Amino acid sequence: MKVQLENVKPMDIEKRSFEIITEELGDKKLIPGTELVVKRCIHTSADFDYADNLCFSSEVIEKAMAAIKGGACIVTDTQMAKSGINKRALARYGGEVYCFMSDEDVAEAAKKNGTTRATASMDKAAALNKKLIFAIGNAPTALVRLYELIQEGKLDPELIIGVPVGFVNVVQSKELIMESGAPYIVARGRKGGSNIAACICNALLYMIDNRRD
Repeated sequence: MKVQLENVKPMDIEKRSFEIITEELGDKKLIPGTELVVKRCIHTSADFDYADNLCFSSEVIEKAMAAIKGGACIVTDTQMAKSGINKRALARYGGEVYCFMSDEDVAEAAKKNGTTRATASMDKAAALNKKLIFAIGNAPTALVRLYELIQEGKLDPELIIGVPVGFVNVVQSKELIMESGAPYIVARGRKGGSNIAACICNALLYMIDNRRD
């Protein structure tokens, strides 16, 4: 069997990938305004299940883009997600990306209180006097703590991207976020990951301005 490769220029690979995704989605109906987020998740993972399992609160895309334009910062639960977010694009609007998981005070607080570092890092983020978007791709305990902070009136996030991957309390933590009252983009079920959290952030950034510098 002879293998035939597509002749695609390096600069056109992403464009061609999105053409293939659109072709394979066929007549699948996506929520208007969310198409680029869904397609970028599929592009990142090669998993078409995201066309079905991504859930969006009302008008969340518009709200998220307005928050970014207003200087919102992004808090992640992994260094991997932080590294994957286009920080220069975010900085054009005055935002920064934070990940507190490796901070000594977070480690100490987690040990003292018998919690995960993800839980402690959400407490640290809640103390920031900034507009915040949370991009959670790994730790369901981070989502649980965000839900608690919202219910306690200690946090009013601009957006929660809830896409941790795994088995223990992953499904349940995502359901809590969808009941929290906060704007959300959630990958319902077990699928997700830090790469998905980052790509959703980038999708929102590129919907505002497609420059990749």
